[in-house]
Amino acid sequence: MKNYLLSAILAAGISATGLAQGLQRDVQYWRPYDQRGINVFETGKADTVAFEGIKVRVGGHFTQQLQNLSHKNSSSPVLNSSGVNLNKLVEIGSGSNLATANLNIDVEVMDGVRLNLITYLSSRHHQDTWVKGGYLQFDKLPFLGNPEWFSKYLTLRVGHMEINYGDAHYRRTDNGNAMYNPFVGNYIMDAFTTEVGGDLTFQKNGIILVAGVTGGEIQGGITRPDDRELSWIGKVGYDKQLSDDLRVRLTGSVYTTSGSARNTLYGGDRAGSRYYLVMENTLATTNGNFTSGRINPGQTDNITATVLNPFIKFKGLEFFGNFEQSKGKAANETVDRTWNQVGADLVYRFGSNEKFYLAGRYNKVDGKLAGSGLDVSIDRTQLGGGWFISKNILAKLEYVTQNYSGFAANDIRNGGKFNGLMIEGVIGF
Repeated sequence: MKNYLLSAILAAGISATGLAQGLQRDVQYWRPYDQRGINVFETGKADTVAFEGIKVRVGGHFTQQLQNLSHKNSSSPVLNSSGVNLNKLVEIGSGSNLATANLNIDVEVMDGVRLNLITYLSSRHHQDTWVKGGYLQFDKLPFLGNPEWFSKYLTLRVGHMEINYGDAHYRRTDNGNAMYNPFVGNYIMDAFTTEVGGDLTFQKNGIILVAGVTGGEIQGGITRPDDRELSWIGKVGYDKQLSDDLRVRLTGSVYTTSGSARNTLYGGDRAGSRYYLVMENTLATTNGNFTSGRINPGQTDNITATVLNPFIKFKGLEFFGNFEQSKGKAANETVDRTWNQVGADLVYRFGSNEKFYLAGRYNKVDGKLAGSGLDVSIDRTQLGGGWFISKNILAKLEYVTQNYSGFAANDIRNGGKFNGLMIEGVIGF
């Protein structure tokens, strides 16, 4: 049923209500879902689309990978009650992964007021259809007389939404949406989650200020009130097109909460990683072990995370950096643990309309494991490129290699490594 949801919507008479035109048209204060959305971060304050009444835009993302990875480890055998070695890696080889798909709905409900709703039609962890989140975005306040000071400088978002911590979440793969990511995989520590709350963004002459507050958990909740505190989000930055050839952006962000029933800043992506079953044992399943290749520091009780993100684009050459640190602990721990992450992306785009690109990324994380307290590290190198066959169709090729260091002899990741080729096709509209 999920595979036919978008077709069913279109066949149900949408065009009769005037929405068919909306399928092909942009909406106000919106990030395009195709190639035009690359290197767009916060939506700007340029009022480039006239409001002509309620408009519904239906879009989608569809992504498929071919995987040819191998993995190995050197951990000691650990047998379960049935005699199965839990540290024996599952045999993997060439094949196709589950196709993933998003349904994107954007609605202009008033002049400068937009509703966004994204539904995962198919994902690695949940093969059934489920809602990622939805929010209202206010770039104008027509119901309050449309004050100019708000329309020119401020954007308010409220709802259950992807939080605006750091800039990497604007470049990551989000289930079926792999259009903005020049690589196949996301960062090893993947700072992404959806929470219920709101944020206010100020933009003027390149200056960016963001302040947000949420309930701190991926699904909200009203139980265990003594264990829950609000989460606070802040961002300060500068983003300016200094010349026709040069754009410079630099932001610093913070996310902090003093208490949570289960915080998911580094575990909020329920759609799953792109590297299927790497470093997993013979009992693993693709949906049950959906975070393969990543690491979650497990700071689920309290956490303070900070990240610095520089972005420079000179002609076709662009650099994006991610320098991150998180401190916190789980509820059963008494001492905070610290994790660090470094990421550096270098991309060169060329050809008419930058239809081709070559890309390289280095990513490393290190920190103390929960329980053992061991200092471990993981490093990854990704090399590849892409071809925009059209603004809506992207083909990628990537070679990836990842190494694990410092893990205990009885940990499946001891001496771990995976490497190989990935091919990915993306459609976005």
